[in-house]
Amino acid sequence: MYIKRHLEKEILKSSKHYPVVMVCGQRQVGKSTMLNHLKADDRRYVTLDDMNARRLAQTDPELFFETYGLPILIDEFQRVPSILLEIKKIVDEKSLNGEVNEGLFWLTGSQKFKMMKDVSESLAGRVAVYDLAGLSTAEIENRQVGLFKADVESIKNRLKTSKDKTVHELYELIFKGSMPKLNTTDIERDRYYADYVNTYLERDIKELAQVGKLNEFYDFLIFMAARTAQEIKYSEISSTIGISAPTAKAWTAILERSGIIYILHPYSSNITKRLVRTPKMYFMDTGLAAYLCRWPNSATLESGAMDGAFFETYVITEIIKSYYNAGKHTDLYYYRDIDGKEIDLLIVEGRDVYPIEIKKSKNPANPDKNFDVLQNLKMNIKPSLVICMTNELLPYNRKTWLCPVKVL
Repeated sequence: MYIKRHLEKEILKSSKHYPVVMVCGQRQVGKSTMLNHLKADDRRYVTLDDMNARRLAQTDPELFFETYGLPILIDEFQRVPSILLEIKKIVDEKSLNGEVNEGLFWLTGSQKFKMMKDVSESLAGRVAVYDLAGLSTAEIENRQVGLFKADVESIKNRLKTSKDKTVHELYELIFKGSMPKLNTTDIERDRYYADYVNTYLERDIKELAQVGKLNEFYDFLIFMAARTAQEIKYSEISSTIGISAPTAKAWTAILERSGIIYILHPYSSNITKRLVRTPKMYFMDTGLAAYLCRWPNSATLESGAMDGAFFETYVITEIIKSYYNAGKHTDLYYYRDIDGKEIDLLIVEGRDVYPIEIKKSKNPANPDKNFDVLQNLKMNIKPSLVICMTNELLPYNRKTWLCPVKVL
């Protein structure tokens, strides 16, 4: 069964204007499945996971394209990043000769393109780059919702198609995770994630960096999963895992680069120096994080010590997915000052700031207690949202609304 992805229309639109369309994201989130679903019959598919195709791309990229032809879909292109230079050559030659070159190359990669060394400039102006994460709840429920906007009218429109869910049902979603295969087949969850982790460690990590001991990296992966929705403290990682702080920082970058985690940076302003500089980290797939933390089932997770962290991770990543699926840059931050005043999420649109608090409770107490600190930023502070388990969109006061998590 194929679940329609919200990014599809952006891919097709960009193929009419760019020679190269690239979709990057964590392994098994459905990049090649989506593009294979969209491609016309004349577009050849080749994966650079295949040893023969990879060898040809490395040794004779010109012959590679003579062999497979155009248009082409190349899966896992990051295995031979030098192929981008041959793509640039072909695109430029066709442009000079007045030939049509739009949509010739579709590429997928398990690393974020903008973080790859020495290759991001080779296709400047010739490529449309998209990030893809796992399935959003809206995709699973077949709802067309678009980019998440925090204004009240947009939330009201989302409510028209939202599906009610109990807290137990929500934690079942969180525990299961967003990987397409888990949501379209009856594969056993723990077996799937065990294979996923082994593949990630054995294949991707060895290629992304020189990680000396995979056992230490696995311990690091578990440590990070247990700290989803928390600030990143490299000294704590270093002392717990037994690695140096620079190694902890490098390994964190590997997780970000391969789409496993999202780094949410604190909002900074020249107006005040009272803001903290430490970023927070969220696992993009809550199911993977729950598996690594060894939560046995959704009920235990819901009532456990990390219930709030997983609820927050779910909300943040669903909003991130809405940006990815709309092909938009994520202008998302959190707020924290040296007095410990924190706001979970700030959506920044120019001079406008939409503050968001995230609470598992149905009727949270004093959820707006920190919003007033934003007046120091000299920005246009919009009405605030408290995303929680409420069933309806309700005003908490004149400046704050309780927003149902089901709208995500």
